[in-house]
Amino acid sequence: MHGHVADLEQSSLACACRACYLLFTAAQAGRGRYRSVPDRYLRDSSRPMSAAEWDELQIPVGLAFFLNSSERGLGGFYPSPAGATECTLDLAAWERLAAAYPLLGAAEPDVEAVLLCRDSHASEAEYFIVPIDVCYELAGRMRMLWKGFDGGSEARASIEEFLAGVRTRARESPASQGAVRTEAEHG
Repeated sequence: MHGHVADLEQSSLACACRACYLLFTAAQAGRGRYRSVPDRYLRDSSRPMSAAEWDELQIPVGLAFFLNSSERGLGGFYPSPAGATECTLDLAAWERLAAAYPLLGAAEPDVEAVLLCRDSHASEAEYFIVPIDVCYELAGRMRMLWKGFDGGSEARASIEEFLAGVRTRARESPASQGAVRTEAEHG
């Protein structure tokens, strides 16, 4: 297993040996052009997002990721047969949701993303902070596996496998653990 380094000027990722990965964990290493992609997976399962709140984002699919780029600001993307497809984002709606769900605003710019997923039959959506390279891996999988209008069974199975891996790796965010403790103490 190896790490990745983000080239902020080129908006690209590169594989890195452990020594190079560690070199670019420091702020402003490489004059701020390069940043190591952390291996952090967080969730806040104590506060799932409602279907109505999900609908505020006007995402045309059930799975999307959001990246705050230091160059271009916040962007929303979803995996598609064409790769990572950018979607129009209502920034006011995002800010309202980020105020209600602090984890949405906790991803490190350029190197982490907020991953949102919702089954079309579910009344709630899950959200995670994940490394950005994982989102591009998902987009690459969909580009290779997508068949027909709905992706096909192989693509759907790959998405489920991907989400199971994210759920397994995700730790509860410190803020959500504090909220759970507070409720237990006052309950």
